[in-house]
Amino acid sequence: MYYAQMRKFDVANGVGIRSTLFVSGCRHQCKGCFNEAYQDFHYGHAWDEKAEATFMNYLNDPNVHGVTFLGGEPMEQIEDEDFLNLLKRIKRETNHSIWIYSGYTYEAIITHSKRLALLKWCDVLVDGPYIESLKDLTLRFRGSSNQRIIDVKASLASEKVVLYELSYK
Repeated sequence: MYYAQMRKFDVANGVGIRSTLFVSGCRHQCKGCFNEAYQDFHYGHAWDEKAEATFMNYLNDPNVHGVTFLGGEPMEQIEDEDFLNLLKRIKRETNHSIWIYSGYTYEAIITHSKRLALLKWCDVLVDGPYIESLKDLTLRFRGSSNQRIIDVKASLASEKVVLYELSYK
């Protein structure tokens, strides 16, 4: 796995103060993509023990209350076990919610065994490709109106999409 960047503090990609990891590699080719360079699967840095230690250290900061993965395309991180192992480690070692952004829809993810294995470790999925003609700057945590913010655990349990309730406190 390669990653383009990691941020210790991020408030734009999920509720609260989060640490974010932008993975490298995406095949969607969405028109107007804001991270076009991250579409290359070898852009940025190779994921290694040092990168993982740095990211896990970010999560130990008392100001951080969640983790977000975006990119690139997190659901394409299935050629090795790096991403799956990272998700498992975060759940094992922290109490943080995990948000994941994907150009794949929930319905497509759950039909693919390796992507579903990743999804099961996540709490919230922002799904669907970015569609430039549906761009809406008034939406929280989404770029275009076709994208949904999904409560993963509730959706898997009920076998239907359950939208995540955003808190505006």
